[in-house]
Amino acid sequence: MKETRILHEITPLQDEDSLYIADRCKMMFSYPIHNHAAFELNFIEHAAGVRRIVGDHSEVIGDYDLVLITSQDLEHVWEQNTCTSENIHEITIQFHWKMDEGFLARNPFGSIRKMMETARKGLAFPMEAIIQVYPRLTQLSKMNDSFWAVSQFMGILYDLSLCKGARTLATNSYAKVDIQDDSKRILKVKTYIHDHYMDDIRLGMLADLAGMSTSAFSRFFKLHTGYTLREYLINIRLGNAARLLLDTGESIANISFFCGFNNLSNFNRIFKDRKGCSPSEFREQVRKARIIL
Repeated sequence: MKETRILHEITPLQDEDSLYIADRCKMMFSYPIHNHAAFELNFIEHAAGVRRIVGDHSEVIGDYDLVLITSQDLEHVWEQNTCTSENIHEITIQFHWKMDEGFLARNPFGSIRKMMETARKGLAFPMEAIIQVYPRLTQLSKMNDSFWAVSQFMGILYDLSLCKGARTLATNSYAKVDIQDDSKRILKVKTYIHDHYMDDIRLGMLADLAGMSTSAFSRFFKLHTGYTLREYLINIRLGNAARLLLDTGESIANISFFCGFNNLSNFNRIFKDRKGCSPSEFREQVRKARIIL
């Protein structure tokens, strides 16, 4: 199978610019799957039926969609799919601010910095948040004063950083997000899992690694990750499997084995349950969007 590449977009954003804002109405989506160095907040309305792909996450959106992406390596695309709207409105805001130094590194921007880190996997906002920022988003491209435009956008980011219900999209392993944790004990366990996810990992083995009983470790692991060990392992394995499906020509059976699933039928069942399609459908669906330019 011919390996495809992702278009690396060179955005119009220059070093001296703070924001690039594109506000447009269109009848269809035709741009291929891509990534870029700039951060991006993308708002879409009147586009029910469009398929949004961010990394290894794919879903059909409703009338409104708002997504923040802050990784230069995370590919994404909005595909026409079954959308029949002739009045699609899209506002794309690109920016590239260094959040860990200078003025933005100070305490008032803590929630925005945390949101930016989370959005390395892609972050989709709920309708309540979209309604809250909608009037200011639609005003941004009409503002002539760049200072007030940046101030308005900073307020939008702040409100989004405080909203409840935002969802991450791509999995950690697919998005290649570094393992971070305040606890040295859980960090040690996570690192071991990420290095050995293809092996047979048992609860007792990890409990010994953490110096805890199995029952205490189970509670400890769920508290720190939000997942049981089985759920966490499946997420890591599926993320790596998805990347292999797209980036290599390996057979699905081999990928299943490489990523630690005990048999192909089990892999197919779990993949379809978590991602809404079979591994072969996922490979075909996302690869179709990878146009070589």
